[in-house]
Amino acid sequence: MSKDFMEQNREEILAKYAVPAKQNAKPQLLTKKERKALGVGRDQGKAIAKYIRVSPRKMNIVINLIKGKSLDDAYAILMYTPKEASPILTKALKSAEANCVNRELGALSRDSLYVADAYANQGPVLKRFMPRARGSAARINKRTSHVTVVLKERV
Repeated sequence: MSKDFMEQNREEILAKYAVPAKQNAKPQLLTKKERKALGVGRDQGKAIAKYIRVSPRKMNIVINLIKGKSLDDAYAILMYTPKEASPILTKALKSAEANCVNRELGALSRDSLYVADAYANQGPVLKRFMPRARGSAARINKRTSHVTVVLKERV
């Protein structure tokens, strides 16, 4: 699709891709070029922190505390939560905020931002071994996670 065609038929294209897919069929996805031309994703700021040396299970405990909260509330919760994941999430939240506010086209207002979505996916597992009794060994899994924070503007 050409850029001119996409601009003229923007509403039709977005409606076509918004229709849910059938049960056994793959959903139709827009390419990166199409998303940019149609302005999809301009209403949010996103930050991804990869290869964090905290397990996703421990990360999700803190993530669930800040989901749906306003930006200032989320910072306050993270500041007073005594978990290892708190400073990591604070850093990711600051990055997502900067991605929203310091944008050339369509900058979002900081006062109306909230944590729309946050999740931790499993990253690669570092496998280590610890000596045990009678010459055997036990495996220790040092888990990593990929954290994603998405901020949107309250309407």
